[in-house]
Amino acid sequence: MRLLARCPDCGVIMRLSLEDADKRKRCKYCGRLFKVPALEQMQKALERIGQAQSGVYVDEKGNVYG
Repeated sequence: MRLLARCPDCGVIMRLSLEDADKRKRCKYCGRLFKVPALEQMQKALERIGQAQSGVYVDEKGNVYG
């Protein structure tokens, strides 16, 4: 299984391995260093999005908007 991560700076989507969860990664295109959430955090976000009746945004700190 692979993870998809969007660079918070340039917006490029990268394919990552599960081992990259809960680590800092550098964008291959713009060079920005960003944190990939832990798998547990991603599961909580997916559950919240599934319960939403409208668009939901979850930031890198786990704050939910929408």
